[in-house]
Amino acid sequence: MELTRRDATAALAAVGATGGVALAARREGDRAEDEGTLDEESVRASMVAVATVVYPSAVDGVEAFVNRFLDGRLTGSTHADGLHTAVSELDDAARSWHGVPIADLSESDCDRLLREVGADIAEEDRDGTLAERVRYYVVNELLLALYASPTGGELVGLENPQGHPGGTESYQRGPR
Repeated sequence: MELTRRDATAALAAVGATGGVALAARREGDRAEDEGTLDEESVRASMVAVATVVYPSAVDGVEAFVNRFLDGRLTGSTHADGLHTAVSELDDAARSWHGVPIADLSESDCDRLLREVGADIAEEDRDGTLAERVRYYVVNELLLALYASPTGGELVGLENPQGHPGGTESYQRGPR
């Protein structure tokens, strides 16, 4: 299944985010390295790398989809700050344990990194341990984007995800 930028826009609408503020914030410049976090381009590349691991193999168009979704999520809010910090700390672990940034890991090494950190079994907690924050800001964020989109929703039988208008036609026919 091909994810599109339209799917990302629908997912943003479902979570109540928009991309306009993010685009303005991006034009003001990336985060400075003196804050101890990755720049926005590196955060995006890292999120795409993780998405290729956590998304089903039947999904295509991951990079464009994730980047469009992040347009509405990397907005200078406290959520965006937490996402930046969690990805930066996960990237530090990748560099320490594997010698390269997350974006340069193979899919199997990225999967192993997430398991080594404990993100596969951790409860999500935005203020918790690294594993809990990675689960909250990285893994769950990506899964929310996927399954809140029309195409991603179809993967799990959600023909009309919350926030995606389907009209009366969607109620008059059975699942595909």
